[in-house]
Amino acid sequence: MKIGVLLSGGVDSSTALLSIKKNYPEATIHAYYLKIWLEDELTSLGTCPWEEDLNYARAVCDIAKTPLKVISLQKEYWERIVSYTLAELKAGRTPSPDILCNRLIKFDTFFHRVGESLDKVASGHYAVCTRGFDGIHYIRKSPDPIKDQTYFLSQLTQEQASMAMFPIGRMTKSEVRRLAVELNVPAKTRKDSQGICFLGKIKYRDFVRHYMGEKNGKILELETGRELGTQRGSWFYTIGQRTGLRLSGGPWYVVAKNHEENTVTIARGMDAEAKARTSFVTERPNWISGPPRKTRVNLKLRHGPKNVGATIEELGSEQRGRLRVDMDEADRGVAPGQFAVLYHEDICLGGAMICKQQ
Repeated sequence: MKIGVLLSGGVDSSTALLSIKKNYPEATIHAYYLKIWLEDELTSLGTCPWEEDLNYARAVCDIAKTPLKVISLQKEYWERIVSYTLAELKAGRTPSPDILCNRLIKFDTFFHRVGESLDKVASGHYAVCTRGFDGIHYIRKSPDPIKDQTYFLSQLTQEQASMAMFPIGRMTKSEVRRLAVELNVPAKTRKDSQGICFLGKIKYRDFVRHYMGEKNGKILELETGRELGTQRGSWFYTIGQRTGLRLSGGPWYVVAKNHEENTVTIARGMDAEAKARTSFVTERPNWISGPPRKTRVNLKLRHGPKNVGATIEELGSEQRGRLRVDMDEADRGVAPGQFAVLYHEDICLGGAMICKQQ
């Protein structure tokens, strides 16, 4: 068996590599560092981490006696991920680049670039991949509810799930840290990376400013329509956002925005709660292991431990592919462009993009 390990230089992927090396002694293992274009393009916006990451990746490969190859995917990132992100921002929606990064880059572009000689692609994700008696591959939640990354894997296809390996997926973060110390992983004390995958240490707001620019717009109060302040572009905000408004008398929440007029509408307290949504419509669903057999599911609207019960309903033939989702409790952060990820118990069924609030 030939296994390709995606290596970022962090503690998770480094520990995953050494775990595979230990548990699959007969396998042919190669490590790959994916170099993405923004790390060079936007160095003026902040510290560029890729050289440091690559040094850690090389160090753990030396321990594992595993060859490391740097794969340059700058062009593919621009065409498939960054251009999507900018298009969503320009349309006034909320993009989710990390979700599409896994489907379109790590388990697609990379796999085909290296060649179909790879039997498995392994990564340091906190998730579990199993094969049922029916031959279907399932993506399941990690036992660590905080680190669980199935939300970001919800757009994988069945073919991609069949070749995915998550060596640390059954472990908690604290267990991974302990194992990293035992294996003397060079990155054992490194902090976890935060933010969007293709930005590294660059702040998301700086990325948006670089490509979208700034333009003065109004901040409006929901209840009265009064102008409470100004902002530098509605594209910097998303529905449900609480921070970054710089207004007294809060807490304030973003409850609406108008991209064409460049306005952001905010509310506080009960007014904001009244704008929370219990229903929305999604489009283009992706089912990892086939469409769900039941209408009752669990739902995640964002990465994290929280999920809520929900009922899904397929809409009529004139809206083929669209689902109505009714949640058991309201959420202030339902925004078009965002992904709704659905679960049955610990199985990630897949997800769909929110296209309309109800």
